[in-house]
Amino acid sequence: MNERDTMDLTAFIIFLLIGLTAGVMSGMFGIGGGSVRVPLLAMAGLAMIDAFGINLFVIPFASSVGAYTHRENIDRTVAKWVIIGGTLGSVTGAFLVGLFPNLILAIIFFITAVITVLVIYLHKLAPKFSESINPTRGHFIGFAYLLNLITGIRGGSGGSLFPPFLKAMRLHISKAIAASLLVTVFTALFAMFIYWGRGNIELVTGIAVLIGLSVDT
Repeated sequence: MNERDTMDLTAFIIFLLIGLTAGVMSGMFGIGGGSVRVPLLAMAGLAMIDAFGINLFVIPFASSVGAYTHRENIDRTVAKWVIIGGTLGSVTGAFLVGLFPNLILAIIFFITAVITVLVIYLHKLAPKFSESINPTRGHFIGFAYLLNLITGIRGGSGGSLFPPFLKAMRLHISKAIAASLLVTVFTALFAMFIYWGRGNIELVTGIAVLIGLSVDT
């Protein structure tokens, strides 16, 4: 085995461990795997936009398993509306991401994480506003578009924002989680095609991260 092969094997193991670590953290603390996966991929040497691409490559596989597990709790009408708005927003964000440098992408990633926390506690931070929400089809489609426009720019599928968003839209948390898992299959998949066409997804790296995630599940 020559030095190049050793380096390639080392890199493969590192990316496999990143997938495993993100999966374990997600399972233990209930956070989106991308919140851990993207920073670790960047620390491993990937450009931020390539880390986003790998994250999107992995999400449809992981979300499909979760969506099947929670299939009985999926509100198909709500999921349909959120898929429409979310997919459009995700694709728009995927096109726009190439316009920003790494530093701006990192800042957007951080801001989105803060927004997630604020939305989760909306009922406590702004109880009157939370109680006044009377969601319509337009609300689901419009807000899903805006959420995925933001998360699409930072290489996500909306999975971290959808459960608190749907809960704020008066969906029971179990149904919110189930719908989120189904929706992110589509939002990540369509955005992934944009990253793939732009050359931001290295297949071997994506497979290594996916294998690591599969070991955890």
